[in-house]
Amino acid sequence: MLRSSASDTAPAGECARNDVYAAMCPCRDMLDLLANKWSALAIGALEQGPRRFGQLRRQLEGISSKVLSHTLKRLEDENLITRTVYAEVPVRVEYALTELGTSAATPLKHLRNWVETNTRTR
Repeated sequence: MLRSSASDTAPAGECARNDVYAAMCPCRDMLDLLANKWSALAIGALEQGPRRFGQLRRQLEGISSKVLSHTLKRLEDENLITRTVYAEVPVRVEYALTELGTSAATPLKHLRNWVETNTRTR
C-alpha cells in the first residue's frame, strides 16, 4: 500500500504543510528554538514582565552574555519577543514577550515544572 506524503506534492526541499516530522518543514526551526534550554528559560523569565539584558543574565545563571544576546536575537527574529530601546542616557533596552511568545510560554512552563518535579537531586 502506497502512502501519499508532503514530499509527493511539494518541490524538492520544501514542505507542503506544517508537519514537524517532515525533514524540510520550517516547523523544525521553531521546535529547535523552543527546545533550546536558554530559549525556554529566557521565555520563562520574561513571563514575569519586561526585563533588561542584565536582569535576564543574572536570572539565567550560567549563561554568557554572548549566548544570551544570540538567544534573544533568535527569539526576536521569530516574533516571540520584542526589543524596545528607550532614548535615555544611558540607553535602556527592554525585552518582553509578544502574543506568540506568551502562547509558547504556557507549554514551556509545564515542561519546566515537570522537570523540576521529576529530577532527582544528586
